[in-house]
Amino acid sequence: MSVKGFPGANLGVPLLLLMLLALMTLKVPPLLLDVSFTFNIALALVVLLVSVYALRPLEFAAFPTILLVATLLRLALNVASTRVVLLEGHKGSGAAGRVIEAFGEVVVGGNYVVGLVVFVILVIINFVVVTKGAGRISEVSARFTLDAMPGKQMAIDADLNAGVIDQEQARRRREEVGQEADFYGSMDGASKFVRGDAVAGILILLINIIGGLTIGMAQHGLDFSQAIQNYTLLTIGDGLVAQIPSLLLSTAAAIIVTRVSGESDMSKQVMSQMFDDPRALAVAGSVLLVLGLVPGMPHMVFLFLAVMAIGGAWLIRRRAQVPPVATEDASVPDDEEDAPIDVGWEDVAPVDVLGLEVGYRLIPLVDRQQGGELLNRIRGVRKKLSHELGFLVPPVHIRDNLDLLPGSYRLSLMGVTLGEAEIHPEKFLAIDPGEVFGRLEGIEAKDPAFGLDAVWIEGGDRETAQTLGYTVVDASTVVATHLNQVMQEHAAELLGHDEVQQLLDMLAEGAPKLAEQLVPGSISLSGLLRVLQNLLAEKIPIRDLRTIAETLSDAGQTVKDTDQLTALVRAALGRMIVQNIYGGSETLDVITLDPELEQLLIQARGQGGAGEAPMIEPGMAERLQRSVLTAAERQEIAGKPAVLLVSSAIRGLLSRFVRFSKQMIHVLAYEEIPDNKQITVVSTIGKGA
Repeated sequence: MSVKGFPGANLGVPLLLLMLLALMTLKVPPLLLDVSFTFNIALALVVLLVSVYALRPLEFAAFPTILLVATLLRLALNVASTRVVLLEGHKGSGAAGRVIEAFGEVVVGGNYVVGLVVFVILVIINFVVVTKGAGRISEVSARFTLDAMPGKQMAIDADLNAGVIDQEQARRRREEVGQEADFYGSMDGASKFVRGDAVAGILILLINIIGGLTIGMAQHGLDFSQAIQNYTLLTIGDGLVAQIPSLLLSTAAAIIVTRVSGESDMSKQVMSQMFDDPRALAVAGSVLLVLGLVPGMPHMVFLFLAVMAIGGAWLIRRRAQVPPVATEDASVPDDEEDAPIDVGWEDVAPVDVLGLEVGYRLIPLVDRQQGGELLNRIRGVRKKLSHELGFLVPPVHIRDNLDLLPGSYRLSLMGVTLGEAEIHPEKFLAIDPGEVFGRLEGIEAKDPAFGLDAVWIEGGDRETAQTLGYTVVDASTVVATHLNQVMQEHAAELLGHDEVQQLLDMLAEGAPKLAEQLVPGSISLSGLLRVLQNLLAEKIPIRDLRTIAETLSDAGQTVKDTDQLTALVRAALGRMIVQNIYGGSETLDVITLDPELEQLLIQARGQGGAGEAPMIEPGMAERLQRSVLTAAERQEIAGKPAVLLVSSAIRGLLSRFVRFSKQMIHVLAYEEIPDNKQITVVSTIGKGA
């Protein structure tokens, strides 16, 4: 049965508070003091071992709270033991219980001078060495963790956008980032409790000795030697009983803040990192052997340790030597001469819809047996895009290409190269999102997907880069993000007749009559493909196939032009289009054209052929494009989407006019705005723009 399900688990905190109050206010019998001190030592040991066996600091996130509670418990025990020592100390060393007596008599041999020296040494170790170092590390870790939060959040967003993780995994990772910041912030404050506890131990020792001497000599008539013998031994025993758990907890705090997250606990990390390479042991054993042969040295001790170190190095080296495994080479051809073979249709390889070619150094990225993660990430990208766009994105065919540079890759669509870059699979790419707090040493580069400044860095510099505000991703994520960006830009070309037929089959399962009436009754399969491609070309998903089919089924009998059908479908999908751009905002900030300019463009379009650009003078076209881009930049600076609202007659033409601009500009028609939305015109572009 778990602790959570234990009937009295909720009473733990109130009972602990009552116990602390009782220890501070009531006279505690020696037997209860013995139990309490023993429990305090056991608690410190458990906390220390949990810190050692935790794989990462967040697995012991309750440590700051436990540290505070343990400190309060120890101080309460000091108050209770002080009361007993001062009241009963004249009776001898056993007046305050067996535990304090044992630490006063056995640990320091009954000599209060030795006990005082041992206590001072323990305080110095705890206060000056362990606590001070742990406190400094806590301060630095808290500051670096808080500084690195934006970079870690952007890395999570990059993995989410690349399809490497889903929404639930991203939520959990964001929670871990927040918990990590809270933990190190709490540890920074908790280290102050440990320092205060060490100072309190020194003051309590001095107060007990002075108070004991005064009470023993003034109230109980003891001579000076007897009084200092009794009260000093009891006080030192009391101090040692409290100082040893304090040292254990300080050590646990130091271990927690110096831990590096990994897949193994601290003992396994130390063993693997210190003794995997036999050279260190061999050299250390050789040095001990030389020292053992020097005259006057303790030969047996040095020679024994030298033999142990050299023997251990030999065993480690022998264990690391794995005999080669014989494998069959199925690719070795026979000595027989190949028979001539005629050329056939099987020699004509079809063009891959999506292709990824890699240089030979990138082959481990796509090989699962070598730990390659790229295939899983590409699968995540396909799954994410298929869900967002509304159709199954074709698979990516991956092959090696010896003509490429060893660290290069190439992305192609229908055999045409759309992007290529050179990466370093053993390094990480630190991307500058636009606001960083320092420079990094590494190989300068550009992010292949978005063209941002970046630096290829070593794995050990990853935390530093995130602290400085960089977004750090591995080589597989770089390729997957680039592929995701290319697939989004060319989504319309990924949709073919086979995919449209699959969509119709899915529609027929839920609405068979609608599917039957749509194709070929209202529109041909090629016409439907053209309309869907028009939507995808303007970043409009086709998930709502039912609305698309109903609109085309109604209008397809009379309207045959695919651009006009696309405009009708866009109007039907207006609510979704506006929501994708503005979210849940009720007020829509838009850019409009001056009525005179809009009428001029409509007339110019009527003079040109179908699908052609408006017949306007080049100078005016240039001014129009510059004005639209300027207005879009103002919207981008204000943190709002850039939307150009125009008449449906010229919407398609203006959309193609601004499609390849640097700014993301949405061109909407008046008919696409839902009735429940309020329009706010933030800029009007006139004829003389």
